[in-house]
Amino acid sequence: MAIDTKRFKNKIEHRKPNINLVPLLDVIFTIMIFLLVMLSQHPVDTNPDEYSPDQISAKPTTASGDSEYYLLPLSGLKKVTVNGIDKSSEIRSGSIAVHTRVMDEGQIMMDSSTGTITITAPDDLVDKAVRAPVV
Repeated sequence: MAIDTKRFKNKIEHRKPNINLVPLLDVIFTIMIFLLVMLSQHPVDTNPDEYSPDQISAKPTTASGDSEYYLLPLSGLKKVTVNGIDKSSEIRSGSIAVHTRVMDEGQIMMDSSTGTITITAPDDLVDKAVRAPVV
């Protein structure tokens, strides 16, 4: 069976192009709605230079709370050590309460892959560096 290429070529040449405008209109309206929403947003009038150091820092301070301990949650928390001493018995609901001075003067390393928190605290705070959170 032979392929008739001339007839196929003539058939393609005499076709009228078919353009579907529905997807084009959908895209145009989507872009228009996006631009209207974005242009209707008003920028914040505050200048970053006007923020206080407490507002810039994410670290809890006595100004942001009156608690002596702050909650440190960690998904899958299994082990807490303070200066090499295991304090895992203080874990409640995947979190531990850490003394504010430990946050200021010590070092806290959290590893979510192993579920451990390692705390290096000042020597006078080792006994009260962490406690069970109050639920």
